[in-house]
Amino acid sequence: MQATSTRPLLKTRVFTLIVILANVLGDSFLRMGMRQVGPIVSASPLAYVTAFLNPWVAVGVSLLVLWMLSHMALLSWADLSYVLPVTSIGYALVALAGHLFLHEAVSLTRWTGILLIVGGVILVGRTEFNTTAPAARKN
Repeated sequence: MQATSTRPLLKTRVFTLIVILANVLGDSFLRMGMRQVGPIVSASPLAYVTAFLNPWVAVGVSLLVLWMLSHMALLSWADLSYVLPVTSIGYALVALAGHLFLHEAVSLTRWTGILLIVGGVILVGRTEFNTTAPAARKN
């Protein structure tokens, strides 16, 4: 009985980690690639196809596809009121990655907002990931 009660918790934590990492890495790689591509000023589909040919853009888009699929799976068994706040730690990690690896300037106001996000994630992360009664859910 113990193994079945910890399995959903482990599955939720693993998928939460996948969602967060795929989002942070996907956005960071996409940004690196788009810096190399430069501004897309025309609405031409050819400009976007050219951007997709950049390896960093391709990896970033692939990771964001993984993010979407993992996010969908996570939302299929955990409450939205848990998933979105907990995975929002990705916003803080994206800002940190932008600052450390992409050398972007992050203002004190942004860091303050990031600290508020982290505090909210800690609060929500301490709650149950599913508050809907099992009998009420359709499996």
